Amino acid sequence: MIELSHVSRQFGTFRAVDDVSFSIPTGQIVGLLGPNGAGKTTTMRMITGFLKPTGGTILIDGTDITEQPVAAKQKIGYMPESAPLYSDMIVADYLAYVAEMQGVDAATKVPELCAQCGLKEVMHKNIGELSRGYRQRVGLAHALMNDPEILILDEPTSGLDPNQIEDVRSLIKEIGKTRTVIISTHILSEVEMICGRVIIIAKGRLVADNPTAELRERYGHNAAVFVQAGGVSGKALAEALAAVTGVESAAASECEAVAGEAETGAALVSAKDDAEIRPAIARTIAEKGWSLYELSIRRNSLEDVFHELTAASPADGKETADAN
Repeated sequence: MIELSHVSRQFGTFRAVDDVSFSIPTGQIVGLLGPNGAGKTTTMRMITGFLKPTGGTILIDGTDITEQPVAAKQKIGYMPESAPLYSDMIVADYLAYVAEMQGVDAATKVPELCAQCGLKEVMHKNIGELSRGYRQRVGLAHALMNDPEILILDEPTSGLDPNQIEDVRSLIKEIGKTRTVIISTHILSEVEMICGRVIIIAKGRLVADNPTAELRERYGHNAAVFVQAGGVSGKALAEALAAVTGVESAAASECEAVAGEAETGAALVSAKDDAEIRPAIARTIAEKGWSLYELSIRRNSLEDVFHELTAASPADGKETADAN
C-alpha cells in the first residue's frame, strides 16, 4: 500500500508537485501519466525516498518514507528510466553484487531473475556492451532482486524491440498480481493494456485518478462515427451529415485518397444521446449519389483523454529538467 497525503515539492520558487494525494493498494498496477515537466518523475522520486517532500506525508505500508527511510525503502524496487548500472561489470557479477548488498542468496536469486528477465544470452557480457533493451532488463532484474512489495518503473519498455516489449508487459502483469506496481510511460497504449487504473498529473497537480475504462468514459469524448465517401469534399460531407436526424455535430476529417475518385472526403460525426445514426448516414450518402467507402465507430482512447486533461500544461526547460 502506498499513501500520499497533500504531498508537495519545491525547487527554489518553483513548485514541481502541488498538494498531490492518492493511495494505491497491493495487487494494483497503476499508470502514472503526465506531459514532460508535469511532476510525475519528481513524485516517483519522493515515493522511493530519493527526494524529500517539501510538505505532506508518504507512507509505504504504513511506514513514513521520511521518518523511517531504510525500513520503507526495503519494501520498494525502483527502476529509473536510465538505470544507473556499472558499465564495466559483467552482468552475472553485477547481479551477484546487488544480491550481496541486499542480503539475498545470489546462487538462488540470480539464476531466477536471469530466466525471468530474459538475460541468459548476456550474463557473460560487460554491461557497457549491451543494447539499451538489455540494459533495461538488467535494471529490472536489479529492481526485483529483493522481492519488493512495491515496484516503481519509469519507462520500463524504452528501447526494447516488439518481442521484448511483450515479454516485459507479461512480466509486469504477473508481478502486479501480488505487488503494487506504478508505471510511468509515454506509450499510452501500453497503459491501456497493462494498467487497471490511471493517475494523471499536469502542472504538478493531480487532474485525474480513475480506473482506465472509467477515465475514457468520464473525461473522453463520446464515440463518434467516421465516414469516408467519394465524389464529395470533407466540408460538403460534414455539412450534409450535420442535417441528419440524430446527429449532434459533424466535422470534416482527414483521409487517404481513393484510387479512381476525383475527390474523396471524410467526416467525424457525433450522435445525440448515443442514437444509432449509421443507417441514416448511409441513406443520405446514397441519396446524394456519393460512394460510401467507410462507416465505422471511432471510440475515444486514453490518448484523447490525456490530451484533453493536459493540453494546457506547459513544459519549459527548467520544469522538464527539475520536475519531470
